[in-house]
Amino acid sequence: MKANVLLQYILPHRFLSRIVYQATRWEWAPWKNFLIREIVQRYDVDMSQAAQPDPFAYQHFNAFFTRKLKPDARRADPDPQAVLCPADGRISQSGRIRDGRIFQAKGQEYTAVELLGDEAAAAPFRNGSFVTIYLSPRDYHRVHMPLQGELTGTTHVPGRIFSVAPFAVEAIPRLFARNERLVCRFEGEHGPFVSVMVGAILVSSVATVWDGLAIPPYASSIRRQDCRGRGIHLERFAEMARFNMGSTVILLLPEGYTLDPLQPLQQVVVGQRLGAWAGDASGA
Repeated sequence: MKANVLLQYILPHRFLSRIVYQATRWEWAPWKNFLIREIVQRYDVDMSQAAQPDPFAYQHFNAFFTRKLKPDARRADPDPQAVLCPADGRISQSGRIRDGRIFQAKGQEYTAVELLGDEAAAAPFRNGSFVTIYLSPRDYHRVHMPLQGELTGTTHVPGRIFSVAPFAVEAIPRLFARNERLVCRFEGEHGPFVSVMVGAILVSSVATVWDGLAIPPYASSIRRQDCRGRGIHLERFAEMARFNMGSTVILLLPEGYTLDPLQPLQQVVVGQRLGAWAGDASGA
């Protein structure tokens, strides 16, 4: 086992994440400007698309990391039946869900039941489609709606906080089904769909537009929230959540949707077409 993979098993994930959570919100200018400068230079962050292009004008590092973009920086594909990319990043994997199993990397897979923490919630996706998108430190870290839909519930699944960088995804079995995550379930025009916000080491923090900060606190058991009747309806392309530090979004779609050809490591942006509704088995 390589040293960087071994470290993923022995590091105190939650302890380190709590420290980083506080450190990225420290407003002392020399500190926050140092962190921001390191990320901008190391990852060649394009600040020209940000609503506030001056990286040092942000209150703290996390405000910079979760920065808004200019209104015209991203556009939604005009086809109303198109599935929109929910995040900036790179395609990790995509394709068909085969008998409830989702491909992670060469030699690695996990089940939709494991990912969602609920057998009934996973049933509509048994032979559906999935797209996994990895967000690096240079990317825009707000997540948007791939389709219009009404929030029916969330599930906060406890777990580890392994890195979701490509080296870890290739080496750690069932990584996405083992990491702390927030499952967001929606009912759309053509049935249910799910956006899974997968946490990662340093910080594993997720906030939603309907409830604010969802992780932390970290969970010790599965926490389910029924959101039916709350009237939380989000339009296609609308912001739905954000990562406070980088991570991964996994989109699950039911049968009837087809994905465009997507290659691992392909760069994608919010609003880009990923696929489209093709109709049910009867051709409707």
